[in-house]
Amino acid sequence: MEPGERVDLTDGAGQLAECVVTAASAGVLQLAVLARRTQARPDPALTVIQAIAKGDRGEQAVETMTEVGVDIVVPWQAERCVARWRGDRADRPLARWRATAVQAAKQSRRAWFPEVTEPAGTAVAAERVRAADLALLLDPEAPASLAGTAIPARGSIVLIVGPEGGISPAESDLLRAAGATGVRLGPTVLRASSAGAVAAGLVLGRSPRWA
Repeated sequence: MEPGERVDLTDGAGQLAECVVTAASAGVLQLAVLARRTQARPDPALTVIQAIAKGDRGEQAVETMTEVGVDIVVPWQAERCVARWRGDRADRPLARWRATAVQAAKQSRRAWFPEVTEPAGTAVAAERVRAADLALLLDPEAPASLAGTAIPARGSIVLIVGPEGGISPAESDLLRAAGATGVRLGPTVLRASSAGAVAAGLVLGRSPRWA
C-alpha cells in the first residue's frame, strides 16, 4: 500500500471506516479516516449446514460461500462424511475453516464476517431447520427445483449441503420432518465443496440483499 490509496477498515460486526493511506513503512500503515458508517446486519440471514468434506474441500466451500454472502456456516458431521472431526482432532480443521472465513470476508470487503459454528450432528441441524423461515435440503433427486422456490424477503434461510456419499435416508427423514424441503440445483450433481456457494448465489440473487 502507498500514500493516497483507499482502505476500508471493519470490525467484522457492521462497523466500517473509509480511510486513505497517509504513510506506509515496514509493518506500519498510517490512515486518515474519511467517513464512518454502520452497515445493518444482512437480511434475510443465510445459514449453510455444510457437511464436513475431505481434504481441503471444506475450506474451499467456506471460502466461496463467504465471498457469496453466507452469514453462518455449520460444520455438519453427517453419517456418510469421509472426514471425521472427533475430540481434539476437531480443533485444527475448525480453526482452518474459521481462518478461511475471515480471510475471504476481507477479500470480498464484507462489513459482517460470517460465523463458523462448532461442529454439529444431525439433531442440532434439525433444530436449526425448525427455527428457520425457510429450510432447503439440496437433493439431486428432488422433484422441485431451487430456481422455482419462493424466497422470503426477510427472516432466516437455511441450506443443507450433504457429504460426498450423500445424505442417508434417516438423516433425510429427520430433516424433512423438522421442516426442510428437498430441492435440486439443476441437471448436474455438484461437489460438496461447490454446491453451497451455487445454492447461496441462487437464493441471494432473488432476495433484497442482491437487489
